[in-house]
Amino acid sequence: MVYFAATGRRKYEMLILLIPLLLVFSQDLSQAVKITEMRVPKHAVKDRPVRLECLYDLEGETLYAVKWYKDGLEFYRYVPRDEPPARIFPQRGLNVKEHESTDNHVTLESIGHSASGKYRCEVSGEAPAFETVASDADMMVVVLPEKDPVISGGRPRYQLGEYVRVNCTSGRSKPAVQLMWYINSELADPTYVRQYPTIVSLIPDHLETSILGLEFRVKPKHFRHGDMKLKCLATISTVYWKSNEESVESDKPQKAPILESRKSGLTATTRADRVQAGNGSTTGFSPQQNLPLMASLSILFNVVARSVISR
Repeated sequence: MVYFAATGRRKYEMLILLIPLLLVFSQDLSQAVKITEMRVPKHAVKDRPVRLECLYDLEGETLYAVKWYKDGLEFYRYVPRDEPPARIFPQRGLNVKEHESTDNHVTLESIGHSASGKYRCEVSGEAPAFETVASDADMMVVVLPEKDPVISGGRPRYQLGEYVRVNCTSGRSKPAVQLMWYINSELADPTYVRQYPTIVSLIPDHLETSILGLEFRVKPKHFRHGDMKLKCLATISTVYWKSNEESVESDKPQKAPILESRKSGLTATTRADRVQAGNGSTTGFSPQQNLPLMASLSILFNVVARSVISR
């Protein structure tokens, strides 16, 4: 009995000693260090600078350090009590602009493909708790196309019932460009769209070319005031947005010409009328019309001449 009483007393005394420590580590969660926002672009453009931000709230604590990691390796640290407070750890593909980096943001100079990966921001409070919180985000480095999308295979005019067969080809990029077809500013019917495999070039950097086809039979609804617009839109997330548009005219079938006879009984004329009109008179002498009379006079003249001579 005495043994159990002593044991219980010791447990009670130990609990009394632990109370101050329990009070330290059982603070309200609302007083903990927090990362309020982490801003790392999902897609960043190759050969351009990029800014990584880590916004935090210490909730009354004192900042001990902010650390940045890429794929698990630390590349930047900010400790306010150090001199200088910023420290850079070299890592392939990451060039930190120290004079443009602070405790809540890091600026990287022109980035390459190797800058793609998982980034982690870690914020720690001062002693004695050294409370630490962290947040992660992925970033992909994008190679923008050198050329805008090109539409090929189209004609300037189409008749109803004919087939439109065109392709849209993007410039080489990484990742591959996403292509979409529009007809008169409306997204094309999915049944019109033809998907083709992405073409990957070995040099340089395994860049990718996208091709998307469009095939449909022309109907009256496709023309608006005799005009049809075909547009191809090329995008890569929010960093690239280009389009190409062609205008197509409606080519109506030609009708056979109708021969018309515009005659009137009051204005009809004959060849004889035209000849007489050309002579300026309806009773004028016409040599061609009096050839028989001239022949008869010639014969009579010859007969009379012979009779006179014979006498």
